[in-house]
Amino acid sequence: MKKYLFLILLITTNLYPQKINLFPGELNVQPFTANTLEPKLGFLFQLSKNELRLDIGNSIDILHQSTDENVIWSVGADLFTYTLLRGEKDFHFPVDAVDYLFGINGSVKKVENNYQYGARLRISHISAHFVDGHYDGAKGQWRDGLNPRVYSREFFELMPFVKVNSLRIYFGFTYLFHVTPNYLGKDNYQLGFDYFGKEIFFKNFIPFIGYDFRLVNIEKYSANHSLAAGIKFGKAEGRGISIYFNYYSGKNIHSEYFDFNKTYSAIGINLDL
Repeated sequence: MKKYLFLILLITTNLYPQKINLFPGELNVQPFTANTLEPKLGFLFQLSKNELRLDIGNSIDILHQSTDENVIWSVGADLFTYTLLRGEKDFHFPVDAVDYLFGINGSVKKVENNYQYGARLRISHISAHFVDGHYDGAKGQWRDGLNPRVYSREFFELMPFVKVNSLRIYFGFTYLFHVTPNYLGKDNYQLGFDYFGKEIFFKNFIPFIGYDFRLVNIEKYSANHSLAAGIKFGKAEGRGISIYFNYYSGKNIHSEYFDFNKTYSAIGINLDL
C-alpha cells in the first residue's frame, strides 16, 4: 500500500511540477494574531494573578496547489494543546486544566499586487480536562468545589479575510455540529484585524498589533475581546520569536471553565515555527 501511495504522489508531482508542492515550509494563511484558537508554542504570564498559559502545538500545510491566476489552495492539519498552570514555590507549576484540539484545515488565497484575499476552513475537535493540579490532596477534594465535567465539541470554522499591504481584516463563523453539554449554543461569530509594521531599529525587528472580537453563544450571547501587541524577531509571515502584551476579557478559553468570565493582562513569549 505504501509503495502504491508513493507512486501516486511521484506521478502527480511530475505531472504538475510547478503546480503542486508537498509539505511546503510555510502556511498558506498565517495564524490570526489575536485569535485565541491559533497554534502557538510558548507561554503567557498573567500580570495580576499567579497563573500562566502554556501552549504546545502546530499547524502544518501538507499540500499547496497554485494556479496561473496567483491562487494558492492548501490542505493541512492542526494539533495543539493550551494548558492552565499555577506558579508555586520551588519552581513548581501544577497543571490545573488542559484543552486538546486536533483537526484538518483547508485554505485558499489569491494574491494581486499589494492585495490578498481568501479564506480558511477548519474542522476540529476540542476536549477539556481537569488535571492533578486542580485536586487539593490535603483536603481530599477538587479545588474551589469544582468537579471535573465532560466537555467536548466538534465544529467547523470559516474565516474569510482581505489583506491590503500589511493590514489584514477578517471575520468568521463557527458552527458546533456536536457539543457536550448539549444545552450550549452552536453558533459563534468573529471579527478582527492584525497588522505587521515595517522593521524598526534593525533588520527582522517587526512591531505588530491585532484585535479579535468574538460573540460566543453559551446559554446566551456574550462578547470576548482579545488584544495582542508586541515585537517579532524574524519574518512577519514566517519563523521567529514574538514578545507581546495580551489583554483578554470574556468567557474563559479553558473549556472546563467555559461558563466563567475571565479578564487579565499578560506578557507572552511565542516561537513561530
